[in-house]
This record gives sequence, C-alpha cells and structure tokens, in this order.
Amino acid sequence: MSVLEKLSSKEAIALEERFGAQNYHPLPVVLSRGEGVYVWDVEGKKYFDFLSAYSAVNQGHCHPDIIQALKNQAEKLTLTSRAFYNDMLGVYERYVTSFFGFEKVLPMNTGAEAVETAIKLARKWGYEKKGIPDNKAKIIVCQNNFHGRTISIISASNDPVATENFGPFTPGITSIRYNDIDALREALEDPNVAAFLVEPIQGEAGVYVPDDSYLTEAHSLCKAKNVLLIADEVQTGIARTGRLLASCGNCSCADKNCSGTPEVKPDILILGKAISGGVFPVSAVLANTEIMEVIRPGNHGSTFGGNPLACAVAIAALKVVKDEGLAENADRLGEIFREEMNALVKESSLVSLVRGKGLLNAIVIDDSEDSSTAWDICMALKNNGLLAKPTHGNIIRFAPPLVMTEEQLMECIRIIRTTILDFEAGME
Repeated sequence: MSVLEKLSSKEAIALEERFGAQNYHPLPVVLSRGEGVYVWDVEGKKYFDFLSAYSAVNQGHCHPDIIQALKNQAEKLTLTSRAFYNDMLGVYERYVTSFFGFEKVLPMNTGAEAVETAIKLARKWGYEKKGIPDNKAKIIVCQNNFHGRTISIISASNDPVATENFGPFTPGITSIRYNDIDALREALEDPNVAAFLVEPIQGEAGVYVPDDSYLTEAHSLCKAKNVLLIADEVQTGIARTGRLLASCGNCSCADKNCSGTPEVKPDILILGKAISGGVFPVSAVLANTEIMEVIRPGNHGSTFGGNPLACAVAIAALKVVKDEGLAENADRLGEIFREEMNALVKESSLVSLVRGKGLLNAIVIDDSEDSSTAWDICMALKNNGLLAKPTHGNIIRFAPPLVMTEEQLMECIRIIRTTILDFEAGME
C-alpha cells in the first residue's frame, strides 16, 4: 500500500492493530481533519469534538493564528538544543511568566515530563532550602490521581491497570484521600515532606471537583509546614474550568475573568496540553526564583525543551486564550451545560449525576464501573455526530473546545439528550 494512498477507517484501524502497541482503546473513529469544534473522519463524516484531545485543543482545532505561528517559525529555525541560545526562548519565558504571574519557568515538552520536573525541583528544594536529610524527601499525592505514565508517576497511582507488573516503584511518595483536608493535615506532620502534588480537579478520575474550601485550606496547611503546593494543571489549566487556572486566582495574571481566590497561588505550577493549543508538544513548570534557583546547569534538561518552534506556538496559543476570552466563554457555557444536563437527570434514569466546572464536565451513568453502558452510549453519540469517551467505566467526560458558541453547544446538548433518552428507551 502506498503511503499516499487514502485509507478507509477499517484499513487505518487494522494498520494500528497490526503495527502499533495496544496501549489505548480508542473509539472506532478515524479522524483526518479538524477545524474549530469540528472533526471529520476519513469518509468525510463530520462530528462535534467533545473531548478536545483531553483538553489539549482548548483553542479549537487548527486555530489559524497558532498554525500561522507554527509555519512562520518552522521556516526559520526549529531546534538548537540548549547548547546554544536562540532568539525565541527568552521572549517566550518573559511572556509565559508574566502571563501566569511567576518569576521563572522551566520549559519541557509533555505533561508527564513536567510532572517529573516538578517532583525533582521539589525534592532538591527540600534538601537545599528546607533542610530535609539526604534521600528522605517525601511527596504527598492523592488517591485516584492521574499525573502521567512514567515509573515515578505511576508510583503515585493506586490504579492497578497503571501499575501492574511495572514495579519496583519509586519510594518517597505518600498517598492520601483526595478532598480530605484532615488526611492532608495528618500527612504534613512528617517533617520530611517537601511537597503536596494535587490536581485542582481530578479529570481522569471522572471530573471529581473538590469542596470549595479544599485548595484554600490545603494551601494554608502547606504554608504552615513549609511544604510546597504543586498544582498539576496540565488538564485543568488554560481556561478550561472557566478561569485561566483552576487553582489560582492570581490577580496579576492575563485573564480578566479570573474568579479564583488570590491566596491560593501554587508554589509550583505544571502546565501542558493547551499551552500549545494541541499543535505541538509544549509543557512548562513555573515557580518563583527562591524555588527555581536550586536548578543549576547539568541538573535537568531536555533536547527539545524550549525549542524555538514550541516557543512561537505557545505564545500564539496563549494570546488566543486572552484575546478571544476563552475563560469567560468556558464559564458561561459551562453553566448552561450543567443546567441542561441536570434537567436530563430528572428525565432519565440512566444519568444519576452531573459535575464539573467551566467546560470540563462529566455525567455519571447509573451502572457499575465494569459495565459497557457508558461505552455503548458513546458509540451511539458517535453515530449521532458527537465524540466523547468514558472514563472510569461508568462516567462520560465532556470537554469541547472553548471556542464553541452557545448555538453549537445547544446543538450538542440536543444530541446528548436525544441519544441518552433513545438509548434508555431501547433498553426497555
């Protein structure tokens, strides 16, 4: 088969199954084009994208401003490594630190790399600034987290699918219940704790939103014990939850609709996914100088981290977020979506709960986690022109691009409502 030959969906799926590692279980749809909130499969069928590449495509597919930045930079310089300076990195570093209100940034490529970087940074800070004895530093994490797939990160996971037969695991990680401030208070009694790593909303766990006071209290407890609060906003950041960051209401940030509490500014902020609009792998770890200065030449790095192409793309992607008011749009449309889904709960015995913030939402299907009901509903949604995916068996996550209009959202709500009610009727 020629590499230029157009594949059918069946042929494309067969190729992946024949030559690729089976580390994902995708919905059986083969996409070949995207624009804004829409994607098209290889046969030309059009769908609403209601997952946004796990919130990487907040700015919509192939946003023209981001694509133009990619093209312009790709024609000039793509990679120098950090063996030399380049004329884009400093510009990007100034832009991104100002945008989020931090003094320093360490650029990386993927979300998992950024989480690993934050853990290394926190440990080194713990030894050199807090005075933790050598090799005794601990990181507190929460159960049911999702921070990535590396060995150190899955060492913090309680998901047997993620951990089975991958040991031995990285020591120095303490796991506590999420949204349990007393559990955190108890764990912080250990003087060797360097950091508390937490997702402001647990997306992969099923869009589990903590109590309003949780992060505020966690921040205060960490400050009192001289422990760093690390916010993993790879999925929740960049306007997804109706504010620039789910964890931080930093009033000096670029988002005019920032509605968080100013005192809950993390000591270390982890970003990825939508920081590039889904166009290029970009991630970042941000902190102030007192923390970041423990990293010195040779301590950490990446050949591609901070490359000129990534810098140009990320600046363009963040400008889109600001200029198009995506946080404000996500906040407004999210309220509409949850109101409509809560109305569906009253109509349907299949949907038992709706939760979320902004345009990161989920519905809980009234069935066991090991049932196929949520998957089957997603298949029905696909047939009706909307793409979503289950998480944790009986939960369907809904996260459309933030450029979505109210008219488009209402059409999607109609599809979801009709699909679920028809599915339910077919079960009777």
